[in-house]
Amino acid sequence: MTEKTNGTFEERLQQTEDLINEIEGGKLSLEDSVKKYEAGMKALAELDEELKEMNRRITVLLDGREEELTQGGEHEDL
Repeated sequence: MTEKTNGTFEERLQQTEDLINEIEGGKLSLEDSVKKYEAGMKALAELDEELKEMNRRITVLLDGREEELTQGGEHEDL
């Protein structure tokens, strides 16, 4: 998994929404807009990856295969 920035999923989502609003506000220079766009795209990719992992974990739990979550030791924090 890629390295996540600090904060909860919801906090990071809000930070990304704030970046989008800044860009859409039209008050940034082109260079600043591009930098914020790049940061936003990276953040969205991280959030998407985390959401997919959460969905996988829920699917495993619903299917009654909890042992898959602890194989490899990566997801023992349930």
